[in-house]
Amino acid sequence: MLSGKQKRFLRAEAHHLSPIYQVGKNGVSEAMCKDISDALEKRELLKVQVLQNCTDTPKDVAGELAEGTKAEVVQVIGKVIVLYKQATEKENRQIKLP
Repeated sequence: MLSGKQKRFLRAEAHHLSPIYQVGKNGVSEAMCKDISDALEKRELLKVQVLQNCTDTPKDVAGELAEGTKAEVVQVIGKVIVLYKQATEKENRQIKLP
């Protein structure tokens, strides 16, 4: 679980990132969770965009993604979700949490 200070730090780090995944009308799938998990292993921090035609709310999508990828939801703002998961391999770790 992330502390408030860590979440603030990660929000600042994610500010310049652009969303690399989009959730559409089909919602969250297992394949999407696996792809995002792989991306989190390499990047640790990423943004996901919830499209207009998605029937779920962004908070619901964030919950499903966090559960499916075992990542932390840093922020849900509008239709953008910021996810963080520490890389399991030491050489992939880029972010040092305060």
